[in-house]
Amino acid sequence: MNREDIYARFETLDRQATQGGGPDKVEKQHAAGHMTARERIDTLLDKGTFCEIDKFVNHRCTRFGMEKKQIPGDGVVCGYGKIDGRLVFVYAYDFTVHGGSLSETNAAKIVKVQSLALQNGAPVIGLNDSGGARIQEGVQSLAGYASIFRQNTMASGVIPQLTAILGPCAGGACYSPALTDFIFMVDSRSYMFITGPDVVKAVTNEVVNKEELGGAYTHSSKSGVAHFMYSTEEETLMQMRELLSFLPSNNMEDAPIVPCTDDINRRVESLQTVVPEDPNQPYDIKDVIEPVVDDQYFLEVMPHFAKNVVIGFARLGGQTVGIVANQPAFLAGVLDIDASDKAARFIRFCDCFNIPLVTFEDVPGFLPGTAQEHNGIIRHGAKIVYAYAEATVPKITLITRKAYGGAYIVMASKMIGADVNLAWPQAEIAVMGASGAVNILYRKASDEEKTAAVNAYEEEFSNPYRAAERGLVDEVIMPRDTRVKLIRALEMSRNKNQSNPPKKHGNMPL
Repeated sequence: MNREDIYARFETLDRQATQGGGPDKVEKQHAAGHMTARERIDTLLDKGTFCEIDKFVNHRCTRFGMEKKQIPGDGVVCGYGKIDGRLVFVYAYDFTVHGGSLSETNAAKIVKVQSLALQNGAPVIGLNDSGGARIQEGVQSLAGYASIFRQNTMASGVIPQLTAILGPCAGGACYSPALTDFIFMVDSRSYMFITGPDVVKAVTNEVVNKEELGGAYTHSSKSGVAHFMYSTEEETLMQMRELLSFLPSNNMEDAPIVPCTDDINRRVESLQTVVPEDPNQPYDIKDVIEPVVDDQYFLEVMPHFAKNVVIGFARLGGQTVGIVANQPAFLAGVLDIDASDKAARFIRFCDCFNIPLVTFEDVPGFLPGTAQEHNGIIRHGAKIVYAYAEATVPKITLITRKAYGGAYIVMASKMIGADVNLAWPQAEIAVMGASGAVNILYRKASDEEKTAAVNAYEEEFSNPYRAAERGLVDEVIMPRDTRVKLIRALEMSRNKNQSNPPKKHGNMPL
């Protein structure tokens, strides 16, 4: 065979390998409103940067006629490329090939990409659209999932791991996304569940469709499994790029510093009046966060789940920060089980990847009730305590209004380990609100005496100055100066060097 024939053969095989399951399967994928695996990768990565590996790998199954169904690539597209000029690794299940089902060889391809990402200190992105384990292979495909899960675990806290669910993801396949840092879903186009509607009906007699059981809205608002939900695949992939712009490539680096054109000394006059004079009246904490951060841009994470706490990424003076904030506009900003889980995991992610934490605090306490107690609010609330106390990144806390009792303690209070604690003049730092305290201290007093006691208690404790006298608040600031004070605090703590006692790992309350 001469050189031209060799090259021609390669081009033919290479072209066949890029066609997935063939034109009819691709057309079916498009008709269902889905992109193909390679189209998704091309949309996600910088143009022309994708380098595919294992393009010709195929399965080794000889049962159930599979030996006659050999398609190069075997249902997953793997490789590396760049996002905003930075190296990333990616694998995308190809639904046009055997329904994107996972084979033993597919799993080996994915593990190879995961290993390369870990060795080279670069993020790894999984694009899921799969029918699950390949039934024809039996336990071999299941073992493949196990190897992927283990690699997810080894990479956790070392490199960012992102997953997009762009079609079905069922059974054991769900656990790889669940082990990654952030899950993206497409509304009305993707779903995840351990057992599908048919199994649910057979076992529990419940009738539920795929969307209600494990659709994007369900996992974004009820289960807390998904962190982001968007209306199209294109938007989802663009937002994955956006999220990565806030993150370092690995745990040994800092997040990229972006040139800041927003004046760091900018005063925000709207903050002078954002907190209502009535302490029981709600306000939106995002009306505090957004005006303060660079270019008023806040990338909120999990916006539909546990709305009583707000988490997300922003920049201050060009530096990425992770923001955790109580939300007075929802359940008065109390902490409950879901909010505790949501905040704690985000805090730990930021600590893994050297991202400073800025906490906006307005919290009246933990949510009372038998449902919360019986479902373990103590155990779940302890997660926030653990996460903040364990974190060694710079931690800045601003108390805007209420900081009561145990909830004050857990929200990055001074003795939990915050580096700089700020408070607005209207901040109330106390064991509890004045009315509750007086009802305990003056239980048998008359109404007139209680009213006088409430006024006295508010005068004594409904301000930040008792805490400031004890050094538990470093500085009381005017609301309009919040931006510059936060940036100065971050600049001061940028070279913070703190390490926890040597240990294999702590035993976090789970």
